[in-house]
Amino acid sequence: MKTVIALTLISAMMISCSHSQKKAEETTAAVTPVAPAPTRAQAVLKAANGQKVKGIIHFTEENGAMKVESMVEGLKAGPHGFHIHEVGDCSKADFASAGPHFTVSSTHQHGSLDSKARHEGDLGNLMANGKGVAKSTITVNGVTLKSAPNGILGRAVVIHKDKDDFKSQPAGNSGARIACGIIEAVN
Repeated sequence: MKTVIALTLISAMMISCSHSQKKAEETTAAVTPVAPAPTRAQAVLKAANGQKVKGIIHFTEENGAMKVESMVEGLKAGPHGFHIHEVGDCSKADFASAGPHFTVSSTHQHGSLDSKARHEGDLGNLMANGKGVAKSTITVNGVTLKSAPNGILGRAVVIHKDKDDFKSQPAGNSGARIACGIIEAVN
């Protein structure tokens, strides 16, 4: 009889301890803070074979819009197609590993920054001066640094050899990919 009572008491204590431990774990999980989404990112450009392009693209998310600041050199003078591509991979020599332009909706076509239904990755043209330097600041809507379908972290930014015509589908007839960089969060 004493053995049965002892076993019953031990079982009750174990159940009680297990329940308390589970409650403590639930409480701890409920108050664990979630890191806020980054507000800044950058892409350091890598040149394609035979190119001398170098530079950095900064992304800053403010008030629901993305400020994109470009500082690039080694370009031929004139306009160059400038896009965010679907895949964060610049490993192939021609940067084809970066995939197509980034878009959330398969119904959107390629277009200019002011197009209503453009690819989210369409950033227009970078204009290089006579010394091959392109510095620009643009504001883009429809993309974020948050983890979301329209998030750009981990994607690639690509500069093309030629001007984006904003009409040709699916990519604006902007020629070869001459520079590529992966968009990564910064502190």
